[in-house]
Amino acid sequence: MSMSEVFVRELEQEAQTTRRVLERVPDDRLAWKPHDRSMSLGQLALHVASIPGGVTEAIRRSPLPVPQFNHPTPASSAELLPALEKSIAAAKELLRSMDDAAFAGTWRIVDGDREVLALPVGAVVRSIMLNHWYHHRGQLAVYLRQVGVPVPSIYGPSADENPFVVRQVSAVSV
Repeated sequence: MSMSEVFVRELEQEAQTTRRVLERVPDDRLAWKPHDRSMSLGQLALHVASIPGGVTEAIRRSPLPVPQFNHPTPASSAELLPALEKSIAAAKELLRSMDDAAFAGTWRIVDGDREVLALPVGAVVRSIMLNHWYHHRGQLAVYLRQVGVPVPSIYGPSADENPFVVRQVSAVSV
């Protein structure tokens, strides 16, 4: 299996989990923050929805000038799943267009003539697209817990959801 297909399969699997988390973001709590220096719940949720596509654009723009990190706030939680779908589609398109040699190429961030970061493209996909995505999705799960929203199962049971328990319906005697 090619590196491209490995990454696409992982992206598709994790997108299912990310959808379950984003579906629970409450519209009335988008401005909530756990700390003054933290992103709001809405900003973090939109960031989670946008990471794969955002990193896709960054990979395409190598060498990339040092990015300005701004985190827009969605007007409503209804924006989150469409943003995720667009983001996933862009990432899958890029990943499917790459052969194994492309993943070995070097991706760069620059500040004028100064190279700030240089990594193999495959490492960028693994660390900045995927691991970074999972990190922020985990933060989002904590935010949900803090605002009283049941946390979905992510890699196993949460305190609110256990997909491994088979619920048995008791038979009613007639």
